[in-house]
Amino acid sequence: MQTLEKISDRCWYQTPVSETDRPILGVVVGDNRSLMIDAGNSEAHANCFLKELKEQGIPLPSIVVLTHWHWDHIFGLSALNMLSVASIQTKAKIKNLVSYEWTDSALEERVKSGLEIEFCANAIKKEFGSERNIIISLPDLAFEQRMELDLGGVSCLLQHVGGNHSPDSIIVYIKEEKILFLGDSIYADIYSNKRNYTTQSTIQLLDTIDQFDAEIYVLSHWKPISKDEYQKEAILLRTVATLTEQYEGRFEDIKKSYQLKLKRELNEEELETIGYFVNGFEINN
Repeated sequence: MQTLEKISDRCWYQTPVSETDRPILGVVVGDNRSLMIDAGNSEAHANCFLKELKEQGIPLPSIVVLTHWHWDHIFGLSALNMLSVASIQTKAKIKNLVSYEWTDSALEERVKSGLEIEFCANAIKKEFGSERNIIISLPDLAFEQRMELDLGGVSCLLQHVGGNHSPDSIIVYIKEEKILFLGDSIYADIYSNKRNYTTQSTIQLLDTIDQFDAEIYVLSHWKPISKDEYQKEAILLRTVATLTEQYEGRFEDIKKSYQLKLKRELNEEELETIGYFVNGFEINN
């Protein structure tokens, strides 16, 4: 069951749902207007979020920003009667979806051709059932690198950061609250034949994120985490990226070196991360 949770006096989020791949949706409440972060994976998802806001007396948003083009963050846009904002790259990617059909056969054909992945196809089927009246809406405004929105008493900086998960990814920094919505930016590329991270892209992304003075980091398919928790994730990614370059993508050498550094056996997340970087090294070489 999804719930609406408070992060600060000006910021709330709705919890994600893994089964149908519903990401976190957020809202930032200013004195003059409110900003919704991501549009949801369906009109039902978007409307559920707005219903929760209304029931709890939280001002409804008049602007929505899309963190990247993936279906679970944009399919709810057609239900939202508000100004929509995205990066130029995101808008271009969404345009490519306009002509798509969403029947079982169309999804399965795109999975076979590599345009879609089975995980997303299955989640779409679960979210929409057999009735898939999916309308692809394009964002109203598009920016190139960054845009700042003054909501009245609080401002949000939208910054393109890229990354392996989706090169069009942006983050949303709420300066006065020191909250940073990361979207899916620090996740691996899931659309390749093998899930992967590449070393250069990951380091560039982490360097960009480090420029923001945040105390809370919101990950779209997990939860808000503290600065210390985020740093643990960042250190894992940086360390494995460095070792991947050092040992030229050799899994066992990376694993052994990291174990010596930590003075313990590696856990499942650490081993998975090494595997993703090895995949990325193989793709690039």
